Amino acid sequence: MPPTLQNTALPARRGSSPPRIAALVAAGALFALFAGVSAAVYGGGLVDFDRGLLLALRDPANPANALGPRWLAVAARDVTALGSTAVLTLATIVALGYFALERRWGGFALVFAAIVGGTLVNNTLKALVQRARPDFVAEIAETSTYSFPSGHAFMSAVTFLILGALIARARPGAMGRTFVFAVAVALTLLIGLSRVYLGMHWPSDVLAGWCAGASWALLCLAAADWFGRRGPA
Repeated sequence: MPPTLQNTALPARRGSSPPRIAALVAAGALFALFAGVSAAVYGGGLVDFDRGLLLALRDPANPANALGPRWLAVAARDVTALGSTAVLTLATIVALGYFALERRWGGFALVFAAIVGGTLVNNTLKALVQRARPDFVAEIAETSTYSFPSGHAFMSAVTFLILGALIARARPGAMGRTFVFAVAVALTLLIGLSRVYLGMHWPSDVLAGWCAGASWALLCLAAADWFGRRGPA
């Protein structure tokens, strides 16, 4: 391959078909779960579940306050900030800058398409459903967007799973790859749980955000692998 093309296309690794198929199957399963949750939300079937679980985490005497010590609520706010637009945008810019400096355009294209596309998908879903946020807890942060699906859950799943997969791909050992991907999954789960604990989202909002975001991330990874453009981080 001519030198000028070496950094614009990343050859697919041999034997990549089974992982690609597994990613597509997982993406399909997660999307099916998202569709089921969406149908239940639209039909009002999760009202009791959502309200009951959210209230179970609140002080019965004052639902505006979460159960537990104050330090737990403060920690939850810190964790939830990891899924904010500002933090995820900063992480994306850093990743894009790294790939551009290294002239790894396959990784650059994957991150850019996944994050920008994911943002559009999430905003479209919110506009279609137009679900109101919980109204019986104190707002502790700006919540000017609709509730379903959770943008924090959706975009943290997309961002951390994509970046985690790229970093894990560069690790030489299976243990290192497993650790990196486990951290990405753990961060995604913690961010979503913090949204419920703080009363910023209904539980089904977060579940739907996880499912849709992870499904989108897996589709992007499978597409990048198909075109041979997902290179080592």
